[in-house]
Amino acid sequence: MWPFWWKGISGFSARSTAEEVTHGIDGTGLTAIVTGASSGIGEETTRVLALRGVHVVMAVRNTDSGNQVREKILKETPEAKIDVMKLDLSSMASVRSFASEYKSLDLPLNLLINNAGIMACPFTLSNDNIELQFATNHLGHFLLTNLLLDTMKKTANESNREGRVVIVSSEGHRFTYREGIRFDKINDEASYNTLQAYGQSKLCNILHASELAKQFKEQGVNITANSLHPGSIMTNLLRYHSFINTIGNAVGKFVLKSIPQGAATTCYAALHPQAKGVSGEYLMDNNISNPNSLAKDKDLVKKLWEFSLSLTGEEES
Repeated sequence: MWPFWWKGISGFSARSTAEEVTHGIDGTGLTAIVTGASSGIGEETTRVLALRGVHVVMAVRNTDSGNQVREKILKETPEAKIDVMKLDLSSMASVRSFASEYKSLDLPLNLLINNAGIMACPFTLSNDNIELQFATNHLGHFLLTNLLLDTMKKTANESNREGRVVIVSSEGHRFTYREGIRFDKINDEASYNTLQAYGQSKLCNILHASELAKQFKEQGVNITANSLHPGSIMTNLLRYHSFINTIGNAVGKFVLKSIPQGAATTCYAALHPQAKGVSGEYLMDNNISNPNSLAKDKDLVKKLWEFSLSLTGEEES
């Protein structure tokens, strides 16, 4: 991460907040889905997009928590357009149910913000018997995006407005397993490492955005796809590492971002005019940055795409 005071080409820095990077931008007429929208940077992303006039659909595991956030935002911004829908990204059945229900509402979809994630949890298998971090952070979003792409393409074509897929990754992608993605050991409990498994899932996020961008360009579709690092933020992601949480809470105000700062790059990628036409990039602190070499490995991109298709039962589009 760049020093907090450093401003990149965009004119924004690590200090910039989500409200600051979207100041003066009118999102009226846009519809967005934000996953993991009931807490942390997902909640702030929802609040700021709604503040700018975007109709936001909160895709959350706990709809009670989601509705509480919705009511809180409406008290601040009574004219906000926000809906809450249930989505558990660790369950492919839940992802399919969400996508089916969303399409039945006949809503447009301009912005897909793949924000939800879990971090460094003990080895656990999802309902589909897939390691939980890989299942939640990558595979659920991969399936969700595939199921909603036709809606996004239709919206982009009919509205003549650029659609944007924004995938929240992390600098943690640099700390993945040595081989990058352990295709043959995704469910290997014996060699499982909580933080490397997190890094693996975050590397997948970057590769996913990269391949989406490539396909959109080849298809001549007016949709972009980018991934990003939100910054180091003390949220409930580290609930499984109490020691790190304790240290983070003690020094956080000196070295970590606030939640409004953490949501800034997501909102910048989703709404800012400077991001128009920008696709296949990795952003950090509201500027284009560089991921590691594995994130640029074309063979790894292709292998992950095919692996993800096979696990989700989806066909190549």
